Amino acid sequence: MKVSILILAHNEAANLPSCLAALTWCDDILVIDSGSTDDSVAIAQAHGCRVMHRPFDNFAGQRNFGLDEGGFKHDWILHLDADEVVTPAFLTTLEALQPTEALDAWRVPFKTMLFGKWLRHAGMWPAYQVRLGHAKRLRFVQVGHGQREALPTERVGDFPEALLHYSFSHGLKRWLDKHVRYAADEAAEMTANPSQPDALKTALFGSDATSRRRAVKALAGRMPLFWRPFARFFYIYIVRRGFLDGRAGLAYAFMLGTYEAMTAILAFEAAGRMGSNRMPPPETAA
Repeated sequence: MKVSILILAHNEAANLPSCLAALTWCDDILVIDSGSTDDSVAIAQAHGCRVMHRPFDNFAGQRNFGLDEGGFKHDWILHLDADEVVTPAFLTTLEALQPTEALDAWRVPFKTMLFGKWLRHAGMWPAYQVRLGHAKRLRFVQVGHGQREALPTERVGDFPEALLHYSFSHGLKRWLDKHVRYAADEAAEMTANPSQPDALKTALFGSDATSRRRAVKALAGRMPLFWRPFARFFYIYIVRRGFLDGRAGLAYAFMLGTYEAMTAILAFEAAGRMGSNRMPPPETAA
């Protein structure tokens, strides 16, 4: 399969060289830049990429803009972030993939990297996102802090090879800063959609890993507030055997527990159960 590539970037000068170095085989790369103030645009152009500019609203909006306005050479688009790297095995599988009218897109697994190590257990392997799809038939919708495909399940296949995801390439502080924003987005989503009636059934017997993972997240939203960060840590470190990933697994489990705590407290506030946090008006002087 021949593909064009769409990359989202914002101040990614540290990551773009590695991302683009693994894409020398592609003859059509479009970078959607959302106002970088570093050398991201210059690096992209030096590698022969086309660059378009759009202020960031959300991931779905950026990807859909690229699909609508990108003018791609090829019908099939591989969607990347600048901190993701295509491996030789991924490329070999992609080149052998045969397009079909039966499918509009493929779910792609990711290998999360921390401290130079693949988080095989703590990283929830295999976790999938739809990242390969037809330019005219795949569109995204924003859910929480991420995007999902607007396609029926039967129109999406599973791609067998993984991308490498260097989530922490800007340092752990930036990851934590970013996840404060993500926690607010996810809390808003949980408040707007507080329950899924079949979540337990889907979590246990769902037909694919993505639906099971989403159902587990919905179940977590029903847990008592102060249990959730401990449950998340326990699930990642013990149930998923994150301890086998060494210090990287311990750090990641602790970070996800912290993220769960932020999400829970923001959802609690959004639901109105904490009362008003606003400062009362000053008393009128006598």
